[in-house]
Amino acid sequence: MITLYYFIFGVYFLALVYITLFTLLQFNLLYYYRKFWKKGGVPQPAALRETELPFVTVQLPVYNEMYVVERLIEAITQFDYPKEKFEIHVLDDSTDETVDIVKKQVALFRKQGFQIEQIRRSDRQGFKAGALKEAMARARGEFIAIFDADFLPRPDFLRATLPYFFANPKTGVVQTRWEHINRDYSLITRLQALQLNVHFTVEQQGRQGGHLLLQFNGTAGIWRRKTIDDAGGWEADTLTEDLDLSIRAQLKGWEIVYLEKFESPAELPAEMNGLKSQQFRWMKGGAETARKMLPTLWHADIPMRKKFFGTMQLLGSAVFLFVFVAGVFSVPLVIAMPHLGIPPLAMTVFLASLLAIGGIYYVANVEAALQPESWAKKIAKFIVLFPLFLALSMGLSLHNSIAVLQGYLGKKTPFVRTPKFNIQGIRDSLKQKKYLHQKLPLTTVLEGLLALYFLWAIWLGFEMKNETFFVFHLLLVIGYGTICYYSVRHLKWKS
Repeated sequence: MITLYYFIFGVYFLALVYITLFTLLQFNLLYYYRKFWKKGGVPQPAALRETELPFVTVQLPVYNEMYVVERLIEAITQFDYPKEKFEIHVLDDSTDETVDIVKKQVALFRKQGFQIEQIRRSDRQGFKAGALKEAMARARGEFIAIFDADFLPRPDFLRATLPYFFANPKTGVVQTRWEHINRDYSLITRLQALQLNVHFTVEQQGRQGGHLLLQFNGTAGIWRRKTIDDAGGWEADTLTEDLDLSIRAQLKGWEIVYLEKFESPAELPAEMNGLKSQQFRWMKGGAETARKMLPTLWHADIPMRKKFFGTMQLLGSAVFLFVFVAGVFSVPLVIAMPHLGIPPLAMTVFLASLLAIGGIYYVANVEAALQPESWAKKIAKFIVLFPLFLALSMGLSLHNSIAVLQGYLGKKTPFVRTPKFNIQGIRDSLKQKKYLHQKLPLTTVLEGLLALYFLWAIWLGFEMKNETFFVFHLLLVIGYGTICYYSVRHLKWKS
């Protein structure tokens, strides 16, 4: 039995080692982030003269987006840019009412002098990456701007981003920051915003400040056409074609410029099953890209430091797998600790590093927040939301671990889009909306059972007078319970 106890402790310990390493690397990005802004940030290039404005192709990949595609097209036509200098390609793979909505919008804006076209394919081969790849043959632009259906780009987007390409001939991509038009709609959207704000401040800007590999985020960015071609074009062998092409482009010597202070508003998933489909795609796609690109990365002629951080970036989604393992093994560890002679205090050392990540989230959501709120209000929101965010992240660990394992094992699954419903304010409703999930997945049942498992673990800890994991297990109960509850609540039950 003692051998089993040591095995339980060993697995738990290794999981926490990885989580701690991940946390320390995040802190290193925070260092680069602060250092970057102390040096003044990204230099502002001179605005382009009217005679210098290049021709741009704006690509809008959509699939069954009847609630948001109209507002997207209208936003693009509001660009402060000469009509004769840009074209709009709606890459429409839809199979529902979206097709007719796009058709009417294209006809309307053609009459107003816009160069706009609805591009249809006979099938969805390659999904979004396939649509982007096929559409390149029809793109006349020297630069390619890409927006997903849920975005509402600012009118000055092109004029603000294009000068960076002319200031530096090595610039291949300019990526802007995502902002959230429905951040305050619900607890789910608030917690998503909390996490995404870290990526679009400390992570992206920190990597830029540390001269590390960045990524194009799939939307709200603009590419130099030559960069896409030089990097080998869009490929559909991963679910994160954006990360894949970003790495290939940078290994070819191209640079990505990230603009933290220029926001591109978008709609967050407003219901749990849509959020989970998005998370699954991102986590699995990251693992697939790691499987594909790590050998190339390590054979590339770049500094070792960049290889190491690039590797950890590609393996970032694996942290959910280790969180899941740590959670599951922490319960039998409650029983094993007395037999191994491990003092309770020793088990809290690594968990302290998880709490320390709060510093990063504080910087991203209080110091670097774009919302015009008072400092006190931002801090109060953070104090309430951060523990709930930790719980939600832990609750997603089973779902995301399955995605990561499938990615590493090479199991292929379709590109499942994240439906958007034009949800912006608290008065907007999800009821009777099309695209809601209708089937209860096994994962949701397991999440409910895990909530009960960790509730039992809390009772067990009190029975054995070992409250070492009380906070950890409480967060897991809240996390798995919340994920399960909203997953069931947001199903569209058949009548």
